[in-house]
Amino acid sequence: MKANPIKFGTDGWRAVIAEDFTFDNVRICAQASADYLKQAGLAARGMAIGYDTRFASERFAAAAAEVLAANGIKVYLCPKPTPTPVLSYGIVSLQAGGGIIITASHNPGEWSGFKYKSEDGASASTEVIAELEKHVSRRFPQGEMKRVPMVEALKKGLVQYEDLAPVYVEQVARLVDIEAIRRSGLLVVNDSMYGAGIGYFRRCLRGGTLKLVEMNGRRNPLFPGIRPEPIMPHLSKLARRVKGLGASVGLATDGDADRVGIMDERGEFITQLQTFALLALYFLEVRGERGPMIKTLTSGAMLYKLGKLYNVPVYDTPVGFKYVAPLMMEKDAFMGGEESGGYGFRGHVPERDGILAGLFFLDFMVKTGKAPSQLLDYLYSKVGPHYYKRVDFPFDPGTRQLVEERLNQNRPGSIEGTKVGHVDTRDGFHYLLTDGSWLLIRFSGTEPLIRVYAESDSLARVDRMLEVGKELLGVGK
Repeated sequence: MKANPIKFGTDGWRAVIAEDFTFDNVRICAQASADYLKQAGLAARGMAIGYDTRFASERFAAAAAEVLAANGIKVYLCPKPTPTPVLSYGIVSLQAGGGIIITASHNPGEWSGFKYKSEDGASASTEVIAELEKHVSRRFPQGEMKRVPMVEALKKGLVQYEDLAPVYVEQVARLVDIEAIRRSGLLVVNDSMYGAGIGYFRRCLRGGTLKLVEMNGRRNPLFPGIRPEPIMPHLSKLARRVKGLGASVGLATDGDADRVGIMDERGEFITQLQTFALLALYFLEVRGERGPMIKTLTSGAMLYKLGKLYNVPVYDTPVGFKYVAPLMMEKDAFMGGEESGGYGFRGHVPERDGILAGLFFLDFMVKTGKAPSQLLDYLYSKVGPHYYKRVDFPFDPGTRQLVEERLNQNRPGSIEGTKVGHVDTRDGFHYLLTDGSWLLIRFSGTEPLIRVYAESDSLARVDRMLEVGKELLGVGK
């Protein structure tokens, strides 16, 4: 018997299409979701299901819908590719018991995924994931699941097509000064990276003097020439376009539009840590928000400095919004985010939203009259310069224990001549230096990669620290 390949990682289950990501395995996940919904007393509220622009995503979504319908659970099925944050808000708007979205987010095109969302639109907590995996393990050996043909489910009203875009756009207009952005005259280049976010910035911002140029704005499951992750080097085409057009800013969203990447007016990438700190500064200074901020341990030191300047607490968590979202709700945080470029906001769903984050960044530009590079200079005037990079290395998951043993046995006392003050092992090996710099080595929770991160006060030092990380891993220059 084949071993159960369905394991929920940082944000749902992901696998290569037609290898482990098959219709039968998606149906097992859907049956497990139905089992959990009944167990939690949420089945009567129904379930929302969406999907991204990857190969056969709509068919995988339909397969999940057929299973839920056969379990007597009403399904609100999106009729077109839908961003994850749009589905998340739709769950809340419909008062559904939860949601499923078929997406592998930023992974390469041959991957797909199954994300489960709770009734508040958030990523499933570790407790919910544990329950889902129990149900999957129980169902997997016999491939046991219920199923009703889509035609019959539609006829009986067990499946209902539901376009969630209109209620989401209305929500966004309540949260952001859309009219001011529309009248701003900015020239914005939007790279949807062939993903589910296609057309959303245009829909939100049409009708004023702002000009929007869209890139990669059609569905192409191959994601030609790019990987749908809004970080460098996947945004080199956006950088050239921004610079060539003399645009005000570039905005990119990943495959399911829950992450954002920012390109400044010179065609230079603003890193995810810089973007996180800039958005925090926007809320603290322009909007006068107060309350906690939640960050993952990869999200850098600038937030701590902003927290001290504005007298707001900052909490950190392991990587993954399944850790960030519960703490956001518990602490009533005005913002939460992570190094991947995903940020969530109070007054909205406790989930990452790349579209809303991009609109908030535009509002920051409009309200201050500053270009993105000027905003970064302004941030640095408050917290000092901070530079960051990340490098990724493929690895064989079967060697994970050996790698961990190597890192455990070779803990440095200093890095780059600076003492290691603390090693945090909640999520990988996080070396915190006494001068505020840090180096982190951790395993990705979404794909077979080891990630090495570093932050310091100069790019040259960041590069040298990354070399130390590579030496600790034994991968050489």
